[in-house]
Amino acid sequence: MTAATDLGAHPANRQGVTSRRFLSRLEPYFYASPAIVLLVTVMMVPLVVGLTYTVRDIRILNPFSGGYVGFAHFEAVWHDQNFHNALFNTFWWTVTSLFFQFFLGLTLALLLNRTFPGRRIIQSLVFLPWAVPAFLSGLNWAWMFNPVISPLPHWLFALGILSEPTNILSDPDLAMWGPIVANIWFGIPFFAITLLAALQSIPGEIYEAASIDGASRRQQFVSITLPFLAPTIAITLMLRTIWIANFADLIIVMTNGGPADSTQIVSSYIFTQAFRRLDFGYASAIAAVLLVLLLAYAVSIIFIRRSLLRET
Repeated sequence: MTAATDLGAHPANRQGVTSRRFLSRLEPYFYASPAIVLLVTVMMVPLVVGLTYTVRDIRILNPFSGGYVGFAHFEAVWHDQNFHNALFNTFWWTVTSLFFQFFLGLTLALLLNRTFPGRRIIQSLVFLPWAVPAFLSGLNWAWMFNPVISPLPHWLFALGILSEPTNILSDPDLAMWGPIVANIWFGIPFFAITLLAALQSIPGEIYEAASIDGASRRQQFVSITLPFLAPTIAITLMLRTIWIANFADLIIVMTNGGPADSTQIVSSYIFTQAFRRLDFGYASAIAAVLLVLLLAYAVSIIFIRRSLLRET
């Protein structure tokens, strides 16, 4: 007994035990190392390279470019009226799309949460817009707004929404509504499926107890459904806001930012500067500004949510 105790108390044995404990703590990181290396390579390296471009003159067609320009790009962004218009369009595009996507998705989730014949088939069909590639979705909606090949403009004219059956994508005052409608159709399944999964995780016994206590459906929705959905709503709204603000596919396919830059958002403006004007330095500066704005938004949402949780 004493010999065993002395053996365990030997400095070499203690060092071996400490080493094994240290290796056991590092073991999960060894398993996660491939994913960590992949994330650093795919995400962090391009991010760092892009940030270095913001202070350099990187113009592909200029063989003498590449020099250090400091904050000249950011000063140009500050005085760029086209960027200001794109920023306003980004706000309009994001808020309008998010508003209709969320409320229509929540309504659809509440309907699908009920039992009725063919519910599973309808659930699979609801996911269909989200599965369609954005390029094809934008192309289809661009055709649908064309009065030559689609009846949609004629229906809108018959309903009194349009003064004549014309293509709204060619009207600077109405063109933004084309990509917004396409984006609403594209994003409803995200909220519908996500919120439906959250609804199905709410125990049914809570609703039964509330019904026995005489609570109406509206009271059950306010007192039970919304509190349970609150964490899911917060994270989905934050993620979807960032995705929509960065989502230029539909706009590039449907309008290419026109007519007269009336549908240009910040992400499509970055695409224009980088791949049409081939000014990667200026495009990187705009992308850095958008990154800071979205990070500030995400941090604000997280801070507000934690403050609300502390109060409750």
